[in-house]
Amino acid sequence: MTQTNCKQSNFHNNMIVNYTEKGWEIITQRAHGILAAQLGMHWKVEERPQRWMETLLAIAEHDDAEVELDGENLLTGQGGPLNFAMKKFELEHCQRLSQFSITKSRYIALLTSMHMDFLYKSEENSNEQVKIFLNEQRQMQETWRQQLNLEKAAVEKNYSLLEWCDAFSLLLCRYQIQPEQRSIEISEGPDGIKYHLYHVEDNKLTVDPWPFEPSSFLVYFESRIISQLQFKNSAEFRTAFGKAAVTETGWELVKTPVPYQAKKL
Repeated sequence: MTQTNCKQSNFHNNMIVNYTEKGWEIITQRAHGILAAQLGMHWKVEERPQRWMETLLAIAEHDDAEVELDGENLLTGQGGPLNFAMKKFELEHCQRLSQFSITKSRYIALLTSMHMDFLYKSEENSNEQVKIFLNEQRQMQETWRQQLNLEKAAVEKNYSLLEWCDAFSLLLCRYQIQPEQRSIEISEGPDGIKYHLYHVEDNKLTVDPWPFEPSSFLVYFESRIISQLQFKNSAEFRTAFGKAAVTETGWELVKTPVPYQAKKL
């Protein structure tokens, strides 16, 4: 792994930005990560990895290299907040994330490295910087697996849980729940099964097949609504974010038969 002393990045941004009737809804990477961990912590007990606590920490902190508001490029060209989906590979951020994760544990570093591979491998053939970085990461992954005496297949299964929780959390944070009891695919779980999310009623959701230990539980995330739509610079946006009230959005996940309408689709 390249041991580069990374200065604070001015480019990386992982905020989730939703446009609402009241203005911009801002969800930080950490809030999204906490929601992902809430989902993971309820996974069936018999199917949990042996390193369960570290797995949950990796799920919660899979992209915690820096606080988004510390950057100086938080806005689009039109002056609105920059959404995470607009981001691309940025070497300093990824190096920082790798360095931060290894100070926690090799296992967390391993899962975090696999997640970076998942996120950026599509850029590998067109960006030499990505190719070099990911090749270094893959070498480190092999070293960590050997040191931890973990089989590659087992680690890939554990990582699949992280990716599944991440995908599920993003669906909720971006309000991509389908109306009229239609389904949306979450992702393929660690067991190779494709899971689907359904809206049941009000703030109740279900997952088919049901992968969790309890028959019902609550999940939530915190966000901020900023009514100002355009900002002169990142400092102005940062001030507005700091003054915005914190709101909480939540759902109840329940084990229930898939709605009849959904079954027909």
